[in-house]
Amino acid sequence: MALETEAMTLELGVVLKGVTHVLDHPDVGHYMVAEIDCIPVGCCLVLSEWSDWRNGSVLWIHSVFVEHAHRRSKVFASLYSALRERVATDSSLRGLRLYVDKTNHKAIQVYEALGMKREHYHLFEWMK
Repeated sequence: MALETEAMTLELGVVLKGVTHVLDHPDVGHYMVAEIDCIPVGCCLVLSEWSDWRNGSVLWIHSVFVEHAHRRSKVFASLYSALRERVATDSSLRGLRLYVDKTNHKAIQVYEALGMKREHYHLFEWMK
């Protein structure tokens, strides 16, 4: 996914440790997996961020991936719908956010079609 969307090659050992950490520490986040006929076809990582401005948590959607053969078949839409319903029914949750590489036009179209909107924030980062 990183190679496809950001032309970035990840270190397998680091990624495996990162995934294992999430699985071993559900307070950090959790993965959602979409299946068709019991076969995984898509997934995303969901992390929670406390918002003092909103006195509640905002869920961040990370590491979205859908198998090529299942793209354009609403796999991500089903994951998003489940998260949106969770936020709508949980009084401690305030919303959903994600970031997308600005050159990933297909993903941007999907997110906008689902009713998400671009916000006025710019993402800044410093990575070691």
